[in-house]
Amino acid sequence: MTEVHSLHGTTVAEIFSSGLENLRQIEAVAIAVQWKDGTVSAGCSSTTKATLALLTLAIDEYQRRGFIETE
Repeated sequence: MTEVHSLHGTTVAEIFSSGLENLRQIEAVAIAVQWKDGTVSAGCSSTTKATLALLTLAIDEYQRRGFIETE
């Protein structure tokens, strides 16, 4: 599975700043934003369905491992 690095504890500004600094190395982006009013916006960059699926599965696997380790 793809290696996933946690962004937990990282500020929104740090995430976007790092993205801009490393723009040439980024192939695809999938993001979900929870707004202060409780709504969620989600989307992805112009990428293939297969790449979006890989991004989704990678974060799912990362989250599942975190839950297993805390039990």
